[in-house]
Amino acid sequence: MKKLRLFAFAVMALATLHAYAISENVKITGDHGQLDAIIQTPKIHQGQRVPMVIICHGFMGNKNEPLLTNLADSLEKRGIASIRFDFNGHGQSEGRFQDMTVPNELIDAQKVYDYVAALPYVSKIGMAGHSQGGVVTAMTAGNMGVEKIKAICLMAPAAVLREDALRGNTFGAQYDPYNPPAEIKLFGGRSLGGNFVKTAITLPIYETAMKYTGKAIILHGNTDRIVPYTYGQRFHYVIKDSEFHLLNSCDHGFGGHVAEAAHLAADYLQQTLKCCGRKDCKKKN
Repeated sequence: MKKLRLFAFAVMALATLHAYAISENVKITGDHGQLDAIIQTPKIHQGQRVPMVIICHGFMGNKNEPLLTNLADSLEKRGIASIRFDFNGHGQSEGRFQDMTVPNELIDAQKVYDYVAALPYVSKIGMAGHSQGGVVTAMTAGNMGVEKIKAICLMAPAAVLREDALRGNTFGAQYDPYNPPAEIKLFGGRSLGGNFVKTAITLPIYETAMKYTGKAIILHGNTDRIVPYTYGQRFHYVIKDSEFHLLNSCDHGFGGHVAEAAHLAADYLQQTLKCCGRKDCKKKN
């Protein structure tokens, strides 16, 4: 009888485990090799489907930055799954940073979308991106459309990268934008590839973003010296169904205000991804 009770307890414990949040490391084939990703899910019962948010980091960043992990945790608390990943040449993903371009990051994002869209527990899909990841998010949404990407969040989106390339100056490294060297030395011992510049100077960032007709929230700090907040405002102008939040005393990484930015983003994504679809909808499913 004692063994039977222990067995029953073990079965109940196992069943309960499936109803609680899970963090899973996965590998996804990207444009330049395997992408390292973490899927974070809320409580999911058998047969239940939940929204999923693809989270994109910025230039020289990685998936485990405080802003992104805070966002993933905030989404989980609201019943939304997320996947955050390292782009090619970043973090624990394969590829060389020198070979990274925005176009091949767009391909990485598409591959991640295809992966999560095939998961049986995923309902609607949204995207969120910081800095260059915000550019990738906006352009991916514009390319794929609202039928696939239901809502987006842009955090300090770095559309300035195109102007930087045209000026021939990326983080202080100077070059001829129309004849860039194969290797541009940056701080931290990294080298930017010439193809990054060649693709950046003609990148249709806003032209692609304006094709997106879904809901969007743009967050930007008023003390951002890397990407002035006017770049975020312009995304608000071109994405018609969007709202813009200018956060006081926030720098490019939302330092000191990470939790606030994550909370705002997660609240918005909860409202848009868990709504039933009617204009007067207040239901969260």
